[in-house]
Amino acid sequence: MKTILIVDDQPGIRLLLKEVFSKEGYHAITAGSGKEALEKVQEVCPDLVLLDMKIPGMDGIEILKRLKKNQSAVHVIMMTAYGELDLIKESMNWGAERYFTKPFDVFEVRDAVKQLLEE
Repeated sequence: MKTILIVDDQPGIRLLLKEVFSKEGYHAITAGSGKEALEKVQEVCPDLVLLDMKIPGMDGIEILKRLKKNQSAVHVIMMTAYGELDLIKESMNWGAERYFTKPFDVFEVRDAVKQLLEE
């Protein structure tokens, strides 16, 4: 069973995505902060991380850099409410494979996750 880590400071988004991916047959876990996300990565070695760009305390780029340093093969999809092109480009340079701007279509995110995990 593939594991997906959902990292977002908004509880509603974490709950929604966890429910969607659990119903799809994935082991979906969540984290509400960068620190918690990095701890969970060490514990479970997820196959894919859905990562919010703006998280209090540690931004998504910093989390992405640390993720890729420790687990370069993990798939990462960034989520942003801001659509900031500079941050999106930087995240792609650090190894993010896709990004979605909030509010996103949950079915598009689901399809992107399926595609990355089936490659």
